[in-house]
Amino acid sequence: MVDLDTLVNALAPAVAGLGLHLYDVEVTGSGRARVLRVLIDRDGGIDLDAIADATQAISPLLDAPPLDAVIAGPYALEVSSPGLERPLRTPSHYRRAVGDTVSVKVRAADDHGARRVRGVLASADDTGFDLTLDDGTAEHHSYGEVTQARTVFDWDNELKAAKAKKTSSPREAVRR
Repeated sequence: MVDLDTLVNALAPAVAGLGLHLYDVEVTGSGRARVLRVLIDRDGGIDLDAIADATQAISPLLDAPPLDAVIAGPYALEVSSPGLERPLRTPSHYRRAVGDTVSVKVRAADDHGARRVRGVLASADDTGFDLTLDDGTAEHHSYGEVTQARTVFDWDNELKAAKAKKTSSPREAVRR
């Protein structure tokens, strides 16, 4: 088992030194198919230059003591953005997503199955979060109830906004 806390504590300062935020670290697969995924972010988004810089900063750290023992054996390093629809795993992920639309899968009260809820993340703290559901009702959930959560990118609204911007007159564009 890979000690992710040790990896996070070692990689976060290197990433922060580049003006980036270490969003998440995960290891998937096994044997020669293991992947160490390092997700980075910053206000305004990530470009390929930021990913290349982060990869160059992270890679030597992973190959040197003490991290070489934390993730011993073969693995592929993947450095990327968490994406438009990003996973929510930690309280800090939820806090950064306040105001965003999210989809959350929560365990049923009787522990038999789960249900998915969708809404705007109204608030988040160290123990749980509040959602304003699409129907206008509010729910509070603790992180222990959550089996899966992610932000939801609203493609329709983005396309409408882009189309409206494209069709605005040049005079309107100057006034903006």
